[in-house]
Amino acid sequence: SICTCHFNSCSCYLLALQFYVVKSLHRNEIMSDVGSEEFDEDQGPNLGVYEGERNEREERHGFGKATLPNGDKYEGYYENGKREGQGTYKFKNGARYIGQYSKGKKHGDGTMYYPDGSKYEGQWVDDMRQGNGTYTYVNGDTYTGEWMANNRNGQGVYVYAETGSKYVGTWVNGRREGAGELIHSNHKYIGSFNFDVPKGKGKYVFDIGCEQLGEYQTIQQPRPDDAEEDAPPILIPKWKAGRVQPIQIADPSLDDAAEPPANEPSNTGDIEASAVSETTPEES
Repeated sequence: SICTCHFNSCSCYLLALQFYVVKSLHRNEIMSDVGSEEFDEDQGPNLGVYEGERNEREERHGFGKATLPNGDKYEGYYENGKREGQGTYKFKNGARYIGQYSKGKKHGDGTMYYPDGSKYEGQWVDDMRQGNGTYTYVNGDTYTGEWMANNRNGQGVYVYAETGSKYVGTWVNGRREGAGELIHSNHKYIGSFNFDVPKGKGKYVFDIGCEQLGEYQTIQQPRPDDAEEDAPPILIPKWKAGRVQPIQIADPSLDDAAEPPANEPSNTGDIEASAVSETTPEES
């Protein structure tokens, strides 16, 4: 097909989008686990107030209701003194878990309503978000995908409620890492990500019929004096523009993505996303 836009129009359009595309990566909401630690019932059969079934050793066994010393409440099934099977745990701060337990821990499918109003619905392993699940943030953003040890990890989709934009791709330890796409209403960026920002060869694809190849280079900024020792680096992505061409049905090799054609100089130049000056918040 023939590209319906001129080089200059695509370039000007791209200039207006650089800051928006990269800046949107830094709007992840923090997940809240504060105040949602369950009370350990392994302190004896007479802990708190309990109404329900027991075994021959007087342990909580079968269906029962418990009010724990810290004011939390549990209603559901027990096995040999531990929460087991389906149950509902209500925290005194308003948080609530409804789902499956194994050996006293959240394990299996369950929904957690956090005290800040956010919610996780999905799979659990040993009290941690692990497997597949959806987290809904206070501002309406959502993440749906794979989890490991309470972190976004694997393949997942993060949707920004305010704009409808979304990231689709790979996550490692709560951050975008590897191949991914940042999709907006009329354009998208396809490429690789590192420490939550674009890095390496990629391209912008526009619904007006053209795409621009190029490469993101990252500049590491000094950490604040009060930064934690294991805090992630502060990276500023810088787009090095390549050629503009009609949208390719089959992706060509991006080996020459950062080099504009000899007879068609790029007027986009190097665009530094200086609006980005912070790292993506860590998950709780």
